[in-house]
Amino acid sequence: MDREHHAMITLFHDGELGADVAVTLSEDAAQHARVRRVVVGDSVQLVNGRGAVAAATVATLGKRAVTVDVERVANVPRPTPLAVVVPVADRDRMLLAAEKCVELQVTEWHPVYFARSRSVSPRGEGERFREKVIARMRAGLEQSGGAWLPDVKEELESADTWSTVMPGARRLLLHGDGQPIGGVVNSGPMAIAVGPEGGLERAEIEAAEQSGWMVASLGSSTLRFETAVIAGAAVIRATQLTSR
Repeated sequence: MDREHHAMITLFHDGELGADVAVTLSEDAAQHARVRRVVVGDSVQLVNGRGAVAAATVATLGKRAVTVDVERVANVPRPTPLAVVVPVADRDRMLLAAEKCVELQVTEWHPVYFARSRSVSPRGEGERFREKVIARMRAGLEQSGGAWLPDVKEELESADTWSTVMPGARRLLLHGDGQPIGGVVNSGPMAIAVGPEGGLERAEIEAAEQSGWMVASLGSSTLRFETAVIAGAAVIRATQLTSR
């Protein structure tokens, strides 16, 4: 394929973006640019995960850094708030869910300890794993061309989750016994929670309902948690789009 037909790539910059300035990007960005065979003079798009989207031109490209000249910057409004509650579970599956949540414009990521997730090993938890989640989310942002990263929260106990995550929003606990999710999505702020392998204990479901969470279903199949959170976020975003 001719270079003129290559799609413009998106690179992440963890900092402010302003027009008519030169920006030096990270080693990760330089590696991404080399993989995509970017050369000096190519046009690229920059995002910082905080709403800024910049048009830029590559000025220099080395093994460990890439410098670009920013030409103009647009500020994209933050998406309608959408929080996800995910179990502290298998690391790779959590990372997959994190990447896809970025593509679906999730705005908050809440990992939670449920009764049946504590036996998982190795599980994704702690500061070092949180850094991996953020790195995967940044890669997802570059791939999707989005403008906003989710706020990544520290791990919570399930008992603390139901009252602290998105109070005032419509909050859905995804479970096979609930009402169909399509009938309870609204156009405002929302949150969804999914349980671990083996499901939620009855006491956890009751605690959620007592705190105002609605039980909603994605269907009769038993879904892995990463499938459930991706499907739930996709249904919500698609429904909100058609209701505008």
